[in-house]
Amino acid sequence: MAKSTPVKKAWRSLSWLGAIVVVLLGVLTAGVIWGNATWLPKLALDLEGGTQIILAPQVENGQTVQQQQLDQAVSIIRQRIDASGVSEAQISTEGSRNIVVSLPGTPDQATLDRVKASARLDFRPVLATSGPTNEVVGADGKSTPAPSPAPGLQSTPSTKPTNGSDLAWVTPELQAQFDAFSCTTANLENVNQAPTDKPLITCDDAKTVKYLLGPVEVKGQDIKDANSGLAQTSSGVSNGQWAVNIIFNDAGTKAFADVTTRLNGLQGAQNQFAIVLDGKVISAPTTNAVITDGRPQITGNFTEATAKTLADQLKFGALPFSFKVQSQDTISATLGSTQLMSGLIAGAIGLLLVAIYTFFQYRLLGFVTIISLVVAAVLTLLTISLLSWHYDYRLSLAGVAGLIVAIGFTADSFIVYFERIRDELRDGRGLESAVEAGWTRARRTIYASKATNLLAAIVLYVLAAANVRGFAFTLGLTTIIDVIVVLLFTHPTLQLLARTKFFSTGHKASGLDPQALGAVYRGAAQFRKPTVTVSAGKAASSGKEAARRQTIAERKAAELAGASASSSSTSSDRSTEGKDS
Repeated sequence: MAKSTPVKKAWRSLSWLGAIVVVLLGVLTAGVIWGNATWLPKLALDLEGGTQIILAPQVENGQTVQQQQLDQAVSIIRQRIDASGVSEAQISTEGSRNIVVSLPGTPDQATLDRVKASARLDFRPVLATSGPTNEVVGADGKSTPAPSPAPGLQSTPSTKPTNGSDLAWVTPELQAQFDAFSCTTANLENVNQAPTDKPLITCDDAKTVKYLLGPVEVKGQDIKDANSGLAQTSSGVSNGQWAVNIIFNDAGTKAFADVTTRLNGLQGAQNQFAIVLDGKVISAPTTNAVITDGRPQITGNFTEATAKTLADQLKFGALPFSFKVQSQDTISATLGSTQLMSGLIAGAIGLLLVAIYTFFQYRLLGFVTIISLVVAAVLTLLTISLLSWHYDYRLSLAGVAGLIVAIGFTADSFIVYFERIRDELRDGRGLESAVEAGWTRARRTIYASKATNLLAAIVLYVLAAANVRGFAFTLGLTTIIDVIVVLLFTHPTLQLLARTKFFSTGHKASGLDPQALGAVYRGAAQFRKPTVTVSAGKAASSGKEAARRQTIAERKAAELAGASASSSSTSSDRSTEGKDS
């Protein structure tokens, strides 16, 4: 005998759920065997401890550090750390000068380098260079030949420089220093503290090309945004070449327009504009157009990775001043395993209370709730562990609180669904029909409720402080998983249980007993009372149970029916009384 359509749908849904679990488990298993994944999610700073780095600002003599500058530096360093995928990091100021960066666990070297390389970003015109470049500042995506060193340095005029590209900056002494300068032996540790209004001799970050640069003409703080992508021609067609796109603010747009207007008319190395991070040249593109809209594009021999690296350096490197690592220490957990255990115990107590309530209210139907919660817990654990491995997500105590709160929210979905089924049973439907009709009614309510929960989690994640985001994230994640479990497990399970004798006959222990629910049965377009004879005590008990579970509409209908019956009875009595007289 062929299975009915609801049964086929039920097994199909359960198969999809099983496939999801197998895929998640398989990916995590592969990560544990061949990667650095773990079966359990990584813990955040408050539960595991980590590494603390104290950064001290490096300023010129007489320069003071403003609180606004420190706040700006904290914001940029936080963006850098977030871009590296580290979660639940803490960045704050210490006193009026230092910045404290606390990273959970043992961060990798790339993350530490990203934090330590918290330097000043500047744009300087190139006066001379010992090596080539093939990058371009412009919008047409064309590469130009590598320029040669700027001519005429030996006969530098002695007049006062009029702009950053004026060769009057190059005195005989400076020329001698540049000729004697060697990138392989030079110490560039403190070069980022050089005055911004004077020339600078430095190298690229690979120490293969040396540069003689003019004074700073555009500050890194004027960069509004930077990103990487495939360059496009003037007709909007991609040429397959990776590019870095920069967006300046108003001040940067004006300054960059003035500089490119001058550089576009120069030749050789003087046509280049160096981007200097931490005192080292990270890029020195040539200028082939006047950029007046504040949106230059750098193209050249980029790969996807190198283009993204340069874009990140431009976007997150614009600190008001450079920093020096004052100390780096391992710190213990601020809360520790005791608080984690307390949170887990609280979750277990909450789960136990939910189990007691569901068994008391729904008898053995409560097993569906408990198993659904277990399935939701498995999906949540696998998902968080994968996020912890792939995106370095960290589970904080606030995140644990979000998981505990989710137990109640998840149970709400099952209660709504069960009550809709009971309403259909009271209306005289059979169990299979009640399951389908109840699901149609409950589904809209569940979706609306979960959409509200998810929206609240998103708003909280976006607007709340960093230590509350863990709560918002786990709350939003469990909300999505809750919908998946109800769709792919709870409803299909009830579709299958509705065909079993125990539940379909309304066993007293099933939680779906029609007599206890006060159900009526459909006849030929009529309602009729149950034909089963019960004792007076049981009938009274069933009546009380039915009255207690009536909806508002059902109560009003019963009151109107009672009032109508009373009115008819009174009228009949009066008629009889008149006849007797």
